[in-house]
Amino acid sequence: MSVPQLSDEHRDEEILAVFDTAFGDLLAADPAAFRVKFRKMAASAFAFYRGTACLFYRDLDAADHEGGDRGPYLDERTSRVWIHGDLHAENFGTYMDSTGRLIFNVNDFDEAYVGPFTWDLKRFAASIALIGYAKALSDEQITELVTVYAGAYRERIRALATGAKSDEVPPFTLDTAQGPLLDALRDARSLTRFGLLDSMTEIRDFERRFAPGGGSVELDAATRYKVLAAFDGYLETLPESSLTRPDSYRVKDVVGRRGIGIGSAGLPSYNILLEGNSDALENDVVIYIKQAQTPAVSRHITDPVIRDYFQHEGHRTVISQRALQAHADPWLGWTELDGAGQLVAEISPYAVDLDWSDIDDPEEIAEVVADLGRATAAMHAAADDQSGESLVPFSTERAIHAAIAADEDGFAPLLVDFAHGYGARARADHQIFVDLFRNGRIPGL
Repeated sequence: MSVPQLSDEHRDEEILAVFDTAFGDLLAADPAAFRVKFRKMAASAFAFYRGTACLFYRDLDAADHEGGDRGPYLDERTSRVWIHGDLHAENFGTYMDSTGRLIFNVNDFDEAYVGPFTWDLKRFAASIALIGYAKALSDEQITELVTVYAGAYRERIRALATGAKSDEVPPFTLDTAQGPLLDALRDARSLTRFGLLDSMTEIRDFERRFAPGGGSVELDAATRYKVLAAFDGYLETLPESSLTRPDSYRVKDVVGRRGIGIGSAGLPSYNILLEGNSDALENDVVIYIKQAQTPAVSRHITDPVIRDYFQHEGHRTVISQRALQAHADPWLGWTELDGAGQLVAEISPYAVDLDWSDIDDPEEIAEVVADLGRATAAMHAAADDQSGESLVPFSTERAIHAAIAADEDGFAPLLVDFAHGYGARARADHQIFVDLFRNGRIPGL
C-alpha cells in the first residue's frame, strides 16, 4: 500500500497527532502565527499540502513499514542521498549564484536532509497531481505530466552518470531557459538591489536604516546584543572567499521580524542591514537570521550517523544547501542564538518564484514539468562525493542511475500511482483539516 486508505475513519486523530509532534511547542509559543499559517493552508488542497510535509512523511514511513521495506529503487546507497525534503512544484525559482549568474533552480532548503531519493520524487509527483486537479486536468493528463517528469529526471540522471560534459547539461540561465522559467529569470533580472532596499529601509542622517512598520519590530538593548553576538558567530562559518572585504560586514541596523512564511510560523527571525561591497548606499545588503526547524523527514530517518553529522538545525540547513546547490549564496551561514541553531542568508533582490497561476495549457505545463525533472536530477547529482561533505561518500547520480536501470519500465508508473493516490489523500485531508480548524478542534488555537 502506497498511501493511507481514504476510508480511514480515524484520520482526524492521526492528523492532530502529527500536528502536535511537528508544531506543538511552536504553536504553544505563538498561537497567533499558527492561526495565520492555518488560514493560508485552508485556502486550497495544495496550500495544505505545502504546509504538511510532516504528515506526508508520516504517511510514507507508515506505508513503507507496512510493506516491510523502503520500496523499489532503494538500496544502501540510494536510501541515503541528500534530498531537498520538501520538493513540490512551487519550491523552484531564481537566485543569483556566487559567480554572479542568475540561475533558475530548486529553492528553499529548510527541510533538506539525507534519505531515500524517491521521497523527493514522490513529493513532487503528488504536488503535480494537486496542481493538475486544481486546473481541471483529467487523470490521463495528470498521468502524462508525472510520466514526463519521471522521464526528464531519468534522462538527466543517465547523462550525468555516464560522463556527459558540463556544457551538455547546463543549468537554467538567461541563455538556456525557455518558457515560464525564462520569464522568471527575466523578471529577476529586472529587479534591483535599490528596489529591495527602498521597500525595507530609509536614509536618516546620511545613513541607511530599517524603516519602521511593515513587520519590523524594534529590539530592546539586551536582545540586540544577543543578535549581534550571534552575528559574530555567523561570520566564522563563512567560506574564505566570502570574507575578502571585511567592511562588507559592518552592521548598520538590526530589527526583529513578524509575518514570515507558511513553513516558518512561530520561529524567531531578525533582519540585519550590512555595508555590502562598497560604501555606496545602494550596495547595502540585508541578511536574515532565522531559527532553523527540525526537518519533517528527519523524524523518519533513524541512522545516527546522519543525525550526529550536524551541530544543530542551522548547520544542517546550510550544509545541505551548499551540497545541493552549486555556487550557493555567498552570504549563507549558520549561528546559534539562545541555544538554538540559526540559518543566516541574504534577502535576495533577485528571487522570483515560479508562478503557476498563468501556466494553464497542458503542453506548456508539460514543458515546465520536464525542466523541473531535469533540475531535480541536477540537484541530486550535485550532493555527493564531489560536494566537499563526507556524509554521502559516493556518486549519487551513478547510484540512482544503476537503481533505475534495474527496472526502467517500473519507474514512471511508480510515481504515477503514488501521485494519484496521494493527491486524493491530500484533497481529503484538506477537507478534514478545514473542519478541524473551523470547529476549534486543533488544541492551542
